[in-house]
Amino acid sequence: MSGEIVVLVNPAARGGRTMRLLDPVVQRLRQGGRPVSVIVGTSPEDALERARSVVADGPDALVAFGGDGLVHLALQAVAGTDVPLGIIPAGTGNDIAGALGISRRDPIAAAGIVTEGRPRLIDAARLGIGSGSGPGSSEDGGEWFAGVLACGFDSRVNERANEMTRPPGMAKYVVALMRELRSYAPIPFRVTLDGEVIEQEAVLVAVANTSSYGAGMRVCPDARPDDGLLDVLILGAMSRGEFLRTFPRVYRGSHLSHPAVTVRRARNVTIEAPDVIAYADGERVGAAPVSCSIVPGALRVLAPSPTGE
Repeated sequence: MSGEIVVLVNPAARGGRTMRLLDPVVQRLRQGGRPVSVIVGTSPEDALERARSVVADGPDALVAFGGDGLVHLALQAVAGTDVPLGIIPAGTGNDIAGALGISRRDPIAAAGIVTEGRPRLIDAARLGIGSGSGPGSSEDGGEWFAGVLACGFDSRVNERANEMTRPPGMAKYVVALMRELRSYAPIPFRVTLDGEVIEQEAVLVAVANTSSYGAGMRVCPDARPDDGLLDVLILGAMSRGEFLRTFPRVYRGSHLSHPAVTVRRARNVTIEAPDVIAYADGERVGAAPVSCSIVPGALRVLAPSPTGE
């Protein structure tokens, strides 16, 4: 399969509305002169098995045509290999694409980056889930993430939204947020950063390789995916009213100046908290405790070079 571009498709992205863009995207990819094939899994497990199979054959690229969830799935197949990951943003949030300088609203332009761009090395983080797990090792074999790990109020909103069938799209998360606010309360966290232990009540803890999640929430605006470090934001305990006043600032990244916000950087992070499910790249990864370890240069991505290079 050498020389081939393989496109991994999520037919459910944006309720299936983006599938009309698949043919134009494939045509744009073929303009680079290489053969292009498309794979669609019958389930996430089947899609991952197919992706790993094609990566083992050494294609020129595995391209995720979907949102952050599909990028997360494709990452499990390509991280730690020489096969580059291309991203055609066709989901709701597309935060990972945006962090890498790929247009979140122009799939055809993103296809041009795949055919014309050079692989860029970025970091990825390895997860450990469950009691007794350490950074880089876990009961589930060490899942990867490239964007943001959410743990706390935000992940509880995600968990609630995933249990809902309506309304569609981002409206579901707004409804889930309002419902979760009814039981709002700070959570006792124990966070270990490269061996240093921090114990405090907090609303949430976010571990970021890239700057944003949740369709543009710039939770760690200074996070860089190629600095060999994870940005760790702790939003300390505050009243529900103060949280509602502070929360909108995350879209501008101006929340960092709030006295309840702490940002640290570390290579290895462990988060312990009761009754909290962690989400990474918007995907459910399991109950805390959760550990993550940055792996510098673990991922090749077809993306524009950072400004100044």
